[in-house]
Amino acid sequence: MRRLLPVSTALLVTLTAVTLTAATLAAAGPATATTKSSEAAMTAAGAGSGRYVPCNRPVAAGQARCLSIVHRSLTRTKAVGPFATAEAKAKAIPGLKPADIRAAYRLPKTGAKNQTVAIVDAFDNPNVEKDLAVYRSVNHLPACTTANKCFRKVDQRGTKKYPEGDIGWGIEISLDVQAVSASCPGCKILLVEADEPSTEDLGLAVNTAVRLGAKVISNSYGADESSADAAASKKYYTHPGVAIVASSGDYGFTAASAPAVMPNVWAIGGTLLNPTKTGYSEKAWEYAGSGCSAYVQKPAYQKDKNCGMRTISDLSAAADSKDGFAVYDTYGQSELKDFGFVPVGNWIGVGGTSLSSPLIAGMIGLAGNAAKAAAPSYPYSHRSGLQDIVGGSNGYCGNDYLCTGVKGYDGPTGLGSPRGLKSL
Repeated sequence: MRRLLPVSTALLVTLTAVTLTAATLAAAGPATATTKSSEAAMTAAGAGSGRYVPCNRPVAAGQARCLSIVHRSLTRTKAVGPFATAEAKAKAIPGLKPADIRAAYRLPKTGAKNQTVAIVDAFDNPNVEKDLAVYRSVNHLPACTTANKCFRKVDQRGTKKYPEGDIGWGIEISLDVQAVSASCPGCKILLVEADEPSTEDLGLAVNTAVRLGAKVISNSYGADESSADAAASKKYYTHPGVAIVASSGDYGFTAASAPAVMPNVWAIGGTLLNPTKTGYSEKAWEYAGSGCSAYVQKPAYQKDKNCGMRTISDLSAAADSKDGFAVYDTYGQSELKDFGFVPVGNWIGVGGTSLSSPLIAGMIGLAGNAAKAAAPSYPYSHRSGLQDIVGGSNGYCGNDYLCTGVKGYDGPTGLGSPRGLKSL
C-alpha cells in the first residue's frame, strides 16, 4: 500500500530563498489535504524553481524527517522517443551519475571486497530492488540482487515483514541504495526499513543492521537535537568498529541535527558539485545543515573556536548539483506528476544531504577500513585525503565559519570532501 502524506508549503525550497529554519517552516501553516490546494501553495511560493519531497518537513518530537529533495522541473532534459531504451533515457536526463562521483572524488575502480553498507530508512519501497537493477545496468555497474547475495532487504527486526509503503520515503530509499552503488559498486547493500520514522524504530533498525553484519551504516534522516538524544546515542548509535554516518540536514545553519550530532556518528555535510569544462567545481551547498550543539560536549579532536560544544559537520560530499543526482524510481511517479514534476522515463533529479551521507558511506566501504576508521575522530587525524571546500554559505552568521565555506574547517562542509580514500 502506498502511504500518502499531506503536503504543505513547508515542503517548498526555492533556489532564491533565504535558508529556512525548522521554526520558519513550522510557521508556514497547516498541511493541506488536496492536490489542488497544495499545487496552489507551490505556485504561490515560486513553483518554477521549487523542490519537494513529502517526508522532508518539520516533525513532532521523537520523530525524524528524511533529508532529500526532488528537482521540480528538469527543463534541460533532452528529448527522447517513446520507445527509447532505459539507458538512452538515463543519458538524456541531466544530473550526477556514478562516473561523475568516481571522477570528482578520485575513487579507484575497485576497492575492498565483501564490505556491507547498510541503509536505514523508514517505511517500505516495494520497487527498490527492481529499480536498483535498472540503475546499475544502465550505469554499467555489476548486478546487486537478492539472488547473488549482494542486496538484502529486511524490516527493523531483521525479518521480511516489511512496513507499509510511503512515496516520500520510497524516493529516499531509492536515492540511498543508488548513491551507495555509485560510490562503491562492489559493496553489498543491506536495507533496513523501520516501521515508523520514530527515534526508537530507526534506532532499532540501526541495531539490526549491526547484528546482520554491516560495517558501515548510513542514516539519511534527522531532527533537531534534544536532551533525549543522549539515551538514544548510547542505545542505538554507539557500536565500536562500525562506522555510522548521518546527514547533517537540509535546513542550513540552524539547530544541530540528530543523529548527526551524536558523539559516535560522522556528521556529513553537503556541497554543490557541478561538472565544468576542466573537471568539477565544489562549494558549500546553500541548504546544508550545520550547527553548534546545545547538549553534546566538545570532542577533543574538534578545535574550532566559536562553538564550545560539538559542531557539525565533520566531512561532506555532494548534496546537490544544478540538476541533482539522477535516480531511477518507479514508486509514486504518478503522484510526482500530479504536482507538476517532469520525470523522464522514471528518472528524477534528487539531492539533499540524504545524498551526501550514503555517498560517504559507500566510500568508507570502498576503503574497507571501517574497523579502524569507525569513530568520527578518524578523518581529523587523517586529513591528507581531503579537499578543503571554500566558497558558498548556508545562512547568515556574519560570514563566520559556522555557516560559510572558508579555508580550513567550517560548519557546512566540515574538514572538506574526499579525494581518494586516504582519510577513510
